[in-house]
Amino acid sequence: MVTIYSPTTYFIDSDSETGFEYELARMFAERLNVNLKIIIAANKAEMVDILMKGEADAAMGLIKQTFDGNNFLSTGPEYYNVIQQVIYKRGVDRPDSAADLFPYQLHIAEGGIRPEKLEYIKQYFSEFSWKFHADKSSNDIIKLIETDQIAYAVVYSNELLLAQQTNPELSVAYDISEPTPLAWFTNNSPDKSLSLEIEMFFKQIEQNENLVELVEYFYGPVQKFDYVDQQRFISRFTSRLPQYQSHFNTAATTYNLDWRILAAMSYQESHWNERARSPTGVRGLMMLTLATAKQMGVTNRLDPEQSIMGGTRYIDQLIKKIPERIQGPDRLWFALASYNIGFGHLEDARIITEKQGGNPDKWREVKNYLPYLQNSQWYKQTLYGYARGIQAVSFVERIRKYYNTLIQLTHEDEPIQDRPTKESIRMVDLDSRVL
Repeated sequence: MVTIYSPTTYFIDSDSETGFEYELARMFAERLNVNLKIIIAANKAEMVDILMKGEADAAMGLIKQTFDGNNFLSTGPEYYNVIQQVIYKRGVDRPDSAADLFPYQLHIAEGGIRPEKLEYIKQYFSEFSWKFHADKSSNDIIKLIETDQIAYAVVYSNELLLAQQTNPELSVAYDISEPTPLAWFTNNSPDKSLSLEIEMFFKQIEQNENLVELVEYFYGPVQKFDYVDQQRFISRFTSRLPQYQSHFNTAATTYNLDWRILAAMSYQESHWNERARSPTGVRGLMMLTLATAKQMGVTNRLDPEQSIMGGTRYIDQLIKKIPERIQGPDRLWFALASYNIGFGHLEDARIITEKQGGNPDKWREVKNYLPYLQNSQWYKQTLYGYARGIQAVSFVERIRKYYNTLIQLTHEDEPIQDRPTKESIRMVDLDSRVL
């Protein structure tokens, strides 16, 4: 499978492969019971070139309409919609249309927009100009915006969403397309067996909801962008987090958790302020109550090491309380909700979810019913009564957002020479990582 190296497709995190497109490819390889090789192209145009040369079986994550006219390619099912957007960096004048771009050029990665669309625009705005970058990916174009080398560019909405998590200065000027679908491409050969397998695969993951779960995992936490909050988080990542980093690492190693989850929890609770105090008397980096601190063996809630270890011990216990049948990310999201609202209230919400025809083992469904615990019509029917369910949902979703940002921030610290190149072909152990 050929793809590009980007947050929306494929990247290496903590020495393991991940990314939205990678996870789809991994599931597809498991369905076929074959090994998976990932080939990294420099950009989308090179992806197609590699595919047409027969060096890959399929190309992942391409815009369906971009290559519609190519008779040598066969298009797979649609599975995720994106929008083409003109973007800029805060501090630069925001354009409202192509007419406002003059005297600047609009920069576009090869394969980023159909040339005929630009020609159509130019019919109405004679001074409008653009530049295609045949040697760059959309991620490269975004970097040019971030470093003030260019003013305006066209990227896709999913690419911008993830880029904004580490670079909140990036902004949308306006949309230039309706939602357009992503698809996998194969060579248009007489042998249709692979195309049929891809079609059946996407039909299967749509029916069993694996696709919607994957979308929720990668894009769910970042759908609502808060510029001020994100800017503050990134600033404190540099100014506050380093002094607590070793404590998060130690606690994570002790309880076999990702330190970034613990750091995200701590930021949500205290903004990495070891002397934080709430009106209800919870204190410290992990905002422990007196009762929880005593239960976890914490004698001083203001001591960073004790607070982090105590909070980690507590979340570990909650993870273990979640029913064994619930695995993967849902198990962690439920534990986080319990950390905020209490395990009993979470169970009440799961029961309501099931009564309403939802799946009580999926966070994306239970979070819709947690707010019911604030409605007397519902909480009177529960064992544990009233609870601030809306707050619990916000608590988990914000932690998920901070966690995703930390993944990108720490991932970007990886030396560029250690990242995959188009020449690298990686064999993936299909049992090494489970989402």
